[in-house]
Amino acid sequence: MPAENVVTLRPATPEDTAAVARIWYLGWQDGHLGNVPAELLAIRTEESFTARAAQRIADTTVATVGGAVAGFVMVVEDEVEQVYVSREHRGSAVAAALLAEAERLVAEGGHECAWLAVVGGNTRARRFYERGGWRDEGPFDYAAASEAGPIPVPAHRYVKDVTPSGRSTQPVP
Repeated sequence: MPAENVVTLRPATPEDTAAVARIWYLGWQDGHLGNVPAELLAIRTEESFTARAAQRIADTTVATVGGAVAGFVMVVEDEVEQVYVSREHRGSAVAAALLAEAERLVAEGGHECAWLAVVGGNTRARRFYERGGWRDEGPFDYAAASEAGPIPVPAHRYVKDVTPSGRSTQPVP
């Protein structure tokens, strides 16, 4: 694989905030427009993603390709909260590398099972997780944070065993 196509994972730094925010904002729109309540859509502005990215740097891992941020994952305890890949790197090894790292971080934190939420209409993401061995436990209302209080978002809860015998051992290209 040419060096410019190698996926490198590292903890995010404050200098990554703008790239993370842009990938998050565009990716969120791709997966959520038409799939979330209008109340949530109204507050998920581009500026809100910049502020949230800055606040979340400590629990963010970025994937870089050719030195540029190509995607990121945010993990808190046993939840894989956010997984986003830039449009130009979708369909590459970036998402798989980020998800494998998220599973590793959850296991390293002492948890046997990881979970994540996917809005029901985001079929591309749901297929990706299912191909990676994640199980759909069915619909639930995810409590999206807002200044006015949580906004219930119809989603599906996906889970995966992250104990050593349950994690994927496939190498990341």
